[in-house]
Amino acid sequence: MGMNIEQLEHQLLQMSADGAPGRQFCEAIAELARSGRFAQLRSVLPGIVYDELWARYQQDESAFVEGWRKLGQEMRQGFVQHARQRLTSLTRLQQAGNGLATPAWQEIQRALDAQQNDLLRAAFAMELLELVEPAVLRATHLRECVVASPSSEEADRYLDEATRCYFYGLFTACAVMSRSVLEEAIKQKLPTPLTRQIRTRYRNAPTLGNLLHEVNNNLQLTGFDPGFPRVANLVNDTGKKAVHQGLLSEDEARCCLQNAREALELLLRQ
Repeated sequence: MGMNIEQLEHQLLQMSADGAPGRQFCEAIAELARSGRFAQLRSVLPGIVYDELWARYQQDESAFVEGWRKLGQEMRQGFVQHARQRLTSLTRLQQAGNGLATPAWQEIQRALDAQQNDLLRAAFAMELLELVEPAVLRATHLRECVVASPSSEEADRYLDEATRCYFYGLFTACAVMSRSVLEEAIKQKLPTPLTRQIRTRYRNAPTLGNLLHEVNNNLQLTGFDPGFPRVANLVNDTGKKAVHQGLLSEDEARCCLQNAREALELLLRQ
């Protein structure tokens, strides 16, 4: 069954526009004002709001009606864009007192959306739809990680998170989680005497670099595949870069994840 992501995005945009919070509210105010029934708003609006609208209506009736009709259209047209802006504002630092005024229609949308959260729902839906095609392409670059013996539930979860971070474009997080999965897998495979020695030497908090150093010095004791340390060190190097030097590119994340999966296959051969 074919899936047209572009068509789904178009349908979501249409649904969002049709159900834009506040659009019908604005159009109702415009119609009541146009038809001379403004007084009916007194029973549905707070007193201070009604008094302010009444004052504006008396100043210029035609402009008041046209203004509220236009406000309804702005809500309809700007609904999804505002939803995306709102989601972005939740993910980044916001500077206090930046002097940017919030448009009236956005304020009304926020107020009317307080219970149903349709703004955030639309924002997440659009974000996730836009991730589908890139995620599909990235998934084609990977193959299944097949091992002879299991590691642990924690290692499986780390690998799952690392892979999903790569699918969804969180490249730096992908490298960090790739390093974590190797740390966990190595700890599960180390011989008990070496585990005790490492815990004492590194005060129960060895990094992946520490673990790989000990594996290199005790390769025969561990029984690990001789090719494992080289591949695992590549993962460690990229993971350290992700933590200390800045954001990673897609290619760097993909190579790190592929190396982590290869290292796991070497580590869990038996």
